[in-house]
Amino acid sequence: MTSIRAVVFDTDGVLLDSTVLHATAWKAAFDGCLDAWASDGTTQRPFDADREYRELLDGKARYDGARAFLSARGIDLPPGERADTSGCRTVWAVAARKEQIFTENLSSRAVDAFADVRPALNELKARGARCAAVSASRHARALLESAALADLFDALVDGKDAARLGLAGKPDPALFLEAAGRLGTAPADTAVVEDAIAGVEAGSRGGFGLVVGIDRSPDAHTADSLRAGGADLVLSDLGALPAVLRGHAP
Repeated sequence: MTSIRAVVFDTDGVLLDSTVLHATAWKAAFDGCLDAWASDGTTQRPFDADREYRELLDGKARYDGARAFLSARGIDLPPGERADTSGCRTVWAVAARKEQIFTENLSSRAVDAFADVRPALNELKARGARCAAVSASRHARALLESAALADLFDALVDGKDAARLGLAGKPDPALFLEAAGRLGTAPADTAVVEDAIAGVEAGSRGGFGLVVGIDRSPDAHTADSLRAGGADLVLSDLGALPAVLRGHAP
């Protein structure tokens, strides 16, 4: 039986109720560019903040998410440069547009932790499990601090770390592997907890001992998508996680 000594948690949608905020920002960013992307008299349908967000963007870095959406819609934009300002002409400009909208929305809306998060983390910590938080977002550390969760983690890898270290985004496992390294545990002895398809794919590719999908969505098909992506099991929240990990304790 796999011995799980540490747990790496995705942040948005697993720890923090921030998924809607990201999806809303992406919708505003994309929909505001649809006229500029229309060609040959055709129009693009509005962004689906539920299905398209979950299938194409959830868990991914801004540039990767923008590129995935544009590719799925057959919209060909030049990559541009990381320093591009908010706009519709390049992939980086669209990513910057989303970042600008997301940051503006944060100023008027608090992001809370899910009610099941703190009890689960406290139980895991009491049993000696080491825990890390991972996010492709540059805002993750500030958001975890504002939700009074940052002190419950032994390590945090966020979007700023990814940019500084040149870590590839999900579904590449680089972020999770970096977190496991900071915890001092091998992937085989570490569990990954994710709510995004790209995230469970990353956990599976990284050779982690247990990949747990979290399905907080009302969509009945989400759990199946998480399993197909690489989740070993799917839970509706973190409440059952400590009991699950007891069965994988060393």
